[in-house]
Amino acid sequence: MTREVDALRTAIDENDRAIVAAVNERLCLVSRLWRLKRELGVDRFDPDRERSLRAELAAANTGPLSAEELDHFVGELLALTKRELQNDAA
Repeated sequence: MTREVDALRTAIDENDRAIVAAVNERLCLVSRLWRLKRELGVDRFDPDRERSLRAELAAANTGPLSAEELDHFVGELLALTKRELQNDAA
């Protein structure tokens, strides 16, 4: 392969690792939030917060990710969070 291909692949690999690290950090933060909400007797899920999150991310998106695919991605991220932290529900 060319140096340019290798350099792009290296950059993609670094970006992918950063994405995984960011998702793991999000899971830790949400876990802490859910524990606090449980202690306070507050519902874990907040539909208004989810709508606000989606709107904030849509406004921050400069592309090339389409608005439709961003919305799909956020939905998948929220679903992944709920699946990964389902044991924190108790």
